[in-house]
Amino acid sequence: MLYMVIEKYKDKEAVYKRFHEKGRMMPDGVRYVNSWVSEDGNTCYQINESDSLELLHKWAENWEDVTDFEFIPVISSTEMSDKMEKIAK
Repeated sequence: MLYMVIEKYKDKEAVYKRFHEKGRMMPDGVRYVNSWVSEDGNTCYQINESDSLELLHKWAENWEDVTDFEFIPVISSTEMSDKMEKIAK
C-alpha cells in the first residue's frame, strides 16, 4: 500500500541535522518512494510504501520530537479510474 505522508516540521533545522547524521531510519518493510518539500521548508510531502501502517508509525517514533505526521493511504489516479469504470458498468 502506498501512503502520502505529510510531515509538518516543528524544528526543520533539527530534522535536517538528524537526517544527515542518521538517514531516514526506516524499519524493514517501509520503502521510501519520493518526496517534495514546501518552498518555505516547513512541510514535506512524501510517498512511502508499506504493507503495515504500524511500521510507518514505528518509523515516525524516530522523528516525533521534531515532526508531526499524517498518513493517508493513496492509490494512483489510473487505479481510481479503473475502479470507477467498473462501478459505472
